[in-house]
Amino acid sequence: MAWFKRTDKGIQTSTEDKKDTPKGLWYKTPSGKIIDTEELKRNLYVSPEDGYHVRIGSKEYFELFFDENKFKELDATLTSKDPLKFEDTKKYPDRLKAAQEKTKLNDAVRTAVGLSLGKEIVIAAMDFAFIGGSMGSVVGEKIARAIDYSIKNKIPFLMISKSGGARMMEASLSLMQLVKTSAKLAQLAEVNIPYISLCTDPTTGGTTASYAMLGDINIAEPNALIAFAGPRVVKDTTGKDLPEGFQKSEFVLEHGFLDAIYERKNLKKQINLYIDLIQNIPVRA
Repeated sequence: MAWFKRTDKGIQTSTEDKKDTPKGLWYKTPSGKIIDTEELKRNLYVSPEDGYHVRIGSKEYFELFFDENKFKELDATLTSKDPLKFEDTKKYPDRLKAAQEKTKLNDAVRTAVGLSLGKEIVIAAMDFAFIGGSMGSVVGEKIARAIDYSIKNKIPFLMISKSGGARMMEASLSLMQLVKTSAKLAQLAEVNIPYISLCTDPTTGGTTASYAMLGDINIAEPNALIAFAGPRVVKDTTGKDLPEGFQKSEFVLEHGFLDAIYERKNLKKQINLYIDLIQNIPVRA
């Protein structure tokens, strides 16, 4: 029975020969399921074990929606200023710089135009990694300009929301973006150009109170948090226990605030189907 006994006491590997386990090889979902990260990527960042939709950003959504991942980015160089000279634990410019260096993004939304199933579409996709996907002046301006591009070129518009709400470092200036983007969407509706709103995890605060809920069709990914105030705030305010799954996309759909929920693998086909039906044109295969 010597095969399970240690013949040499102590760890014999020298320090310089030790190898660390590479980081990022596995992903653990909230339910405890573990999946290889390469397999997760091949599966559009959806766990095949339990269907959990991992948060992704504009890069991954552009890859998902644009044919062959070919697109022209709009207003890529816009960056936020600091007119209020805001400072909390950091000065706002320092926080912006840190977020830009960490994410390699200029702000919390990217806008682009390209082909999706062979037909042009304008997409605005938010990035939660950039200061919680918060909506500041640049986010509002880029969305407004993307809508202008849709109107000028008569191209359908898709908004992919993923946000913690308005950016507190810009105070009332961030709240102005609710009105600004909503007014632009009204102009889009006046010229009968389709607008599809896709809510992903999380879609909260001023985002929900404006463009995220103004689509001709409002859809979401499974199990996405969709709310104005988060569950903890609502519970503390009302002093009541909340229903199970409160503010998840399935609960929101059941109570009439969404039109449908689609798994990520079906989004491209379903959104383009809606566009064809709204425009009353032959449905693309």
